[in-house]
Amino acid sequence: MLQKCIFFISVIMLFSCNSNDKSTKNEQSTDIINPSGFVIHRGINISHWLSQVYGFSKRDVFFTKDDIRLLDSLGFDHIRLPIDEKEMWDDTGKPIAESFSYLRKAIEWCMEYDMKVIVDLHIIRSFYFNAINEGHNNTLFTDEKEQQKFYSLWITLSDSLKRYPESMLAYELLNEAVAENPDDWNKLIEGGIKTIRAKEPERVIIVGSNMWQITKTFPDLKVPANDKNIILSFHNYDPLLFTHYKANWTAYKEFNDSVQYPGRIITKEVYERNKHLAKNEGEHAFDDALELYGPERFEKIFMPAIEKARKLKLQLYCGEFGALPYTKRNDRLQYYKDIVSVFEKYNIPYSAWDYKGLFGIRGWDSEKNSNTTLDVELSKILTNKK
Repeated sequence: MLQKCIFFISVIMLFSCNSNDKSTKNEQSTDIINPSGFVIHRGINISHWLSQVYGFSKRDVFFTKDDIRLLDSLGFDHIRLPIDEKEMWDDTGKPIAESFSYLRKAIEWCMEYDMKVIVDLHIIRSFYFNAINEGHNNTLFTDEKEQQKFYSLWITLSDSLKRYPESMLAYELLNEAVAENPDDWNKLIEGGIKTIRAKEPERVIIVGSNMWQITKTFPDLKVPANDKNIILSFHNYDPLLFTHYKANWTAYKEFNDSVQYPGRIITKEVYERNKHLAKNEGEHAFDDALELYGPERFEKIFMPAIEKARKLKLQLYCGEFGALPYTKRNDRLQYYKDIVSVFEKYNIPYSAWDYKGLFGIRGWDSEKNSNTTLDVELSKILTNKK
């Protein structure tokens, strides 16, 4: 009897001592482990460094090894690193040596701290996910020449990055595809994965659904069969009127009434007063704002993606979510608590948008070339620390 007591006490002590250990955190992150051992749980997007750089500072000071050290100490176990074609390749298609050097440095910084990296091809010259709002001419899904160029980008990336272990680095094929016909995206997925597999048979490849990676389109998503080194990815910014409140790039930027969370984001009276603003994503936002929002609503939104991942026996991942800081702070923090609780319930790894951008846990002062205050409370919610 004494031996049994000692054994159980030892087990309890072991789990207590390892409760904050990164390896334990990773092992608990998923029900499905890909063969390459690329296991992630809680991450954050490193925006505006090699992607959407406008208005931010020089690369050598905006994001450094010290940032990785901080993110590791906070409890994040991976970063999603967006890159843009125009930041990585010049107009002639030649790789920009300095940009590729920074990309490799970021991966090596992460490896020093046992953090994983997802390299996300975010914007390319033939496709921009926000083209509806900004008049970008998207030809990727209709022009075979542009599709071959897309594959060539991944050939170059693979040649540069295949040196890194499959357990530490993954590729995200393309951010937020928006194809009029979902089969056009499915064909590009097939060609892109085939291109990478010719060079890296075991690399984890992350693929999102059509139409901004929303969960509603997951039933149309097709990926190669019997490839277990694929992760399915969705993004979620619902309720959009709350998460993008006062966002000047949205169709409802002139909305001036207040919003709240949880529950109904706006009242029926506010809806009637503002519905004339509804167009494009604004229409979706105003309609959804009348729904009751909380964890149960997020579960319902995520379910098409959850069911697809279960059917294919693949890991599911939320690569982007977040809310701008212009709402009431307590409401915003509650949104993060609720959505993270659903990720945890369904063992869905996630990466918040973002680190130093408008949604960020840490701001950046472009004039002073220095960081602003870290949002400790939000970072604890995102890393599930008490």
